[in-house]
Amino acid sequence: MERIEVTLVNSFTDNGTGGNSAGVVFNADKLSNTQKLKIAQAVGFSETAFVSEDNEADFEVSFFTTTSEVDFCGHATLAAFSTMYQKAIIPVGNYVQRTKAGMLAVCIDPNGKIVMEQKLPQKLRDFSYQEISDVLGIEVNILERTALPIEVISTGLPDVIIPVPLGFLDKIKPNDHNIAEFCRKHKVVGFHVFELYEQQNTLTASCRNFAPLFGISEESATGTSNGALACYLAEHLDIGCDYVFEQGRAMNCTSIITASVQIEESQVIDVRVGGFADVIDTVEISI
Repeated sequence: MERIEVTLVNSFTDNGTGGNSAGVVFNADKLSNTQKLKIAQAVGFSETAFVSEDNEADFEVSFFTTTSEVDFCGHATLAAFSTMYQKAIIPVGNYVQRTKAGMLAVCIDPNGKIVMEQKLPQKLRDFSYQEISDVLGIEVNILERTALPIEVISTGLPDVIIPVPLGFLDKIKPNDHNIAEFCRKHKVVGFHVFELYEQQNTLTASCRNFAPLFGISEESATGTSNGALACYLAEHLDIGCDYVFEQGRAMNCTSIITASVQIEESQVIDVRVGGFADVIDTVEISI
């Protein structure tokens, strides 16, 4: 029996509070996918990152939920690179990680903030207010108040981006079964629901993320979903291209995620998501 060391990390923290927990395993080159899944299940967090050597990129990173492998995970990327920086494995600088979503850049700022590149957005489809109302349990006329579309956007993972009027976000009582069945039917990861703040607020929006199809009833901080949201806002609203999102408020675990979008000739040419992380603990798991 082999014992594997796992670092436990809170990602997208706000001055040491909040965040979304992820596991990080280094020197994962010899682990099979079956072993990785077993480790992720033992850790029990929404995602665990496995860091390996790579001949072209600086690192290869794979991501496992408690049910399966996913192509990319923002908060687990943040956890992995922040841990390497805090443990002095790597210094401040620019790196490239190989993921199943592609070769993606990661920057470590001098203050320890991690900023990760995401895939350019793919707009996959849209849904009517009625379709989402039936699943999310919000009346159609409330969803219609936003006058904004409901779209599936992927910057690594496909999420349904759903706007709701200010004041309605925390009233949502998600039905895990209904959301999971909808996501399974339409081949999406989850629902990313947001409400916009007034422009004078330092925060752009508050978000909630539901991904029960992958064993995650609600997630307190997400990287790819907020990258997709940033692209959505850049297209539909004239509020600039740099955003600050809070997530996890309804879980009493408020996290802060920054995002930026670069646009040329009406096309997104770069998407970046950033934040801070705190190492919680190190544990050993037997496989």
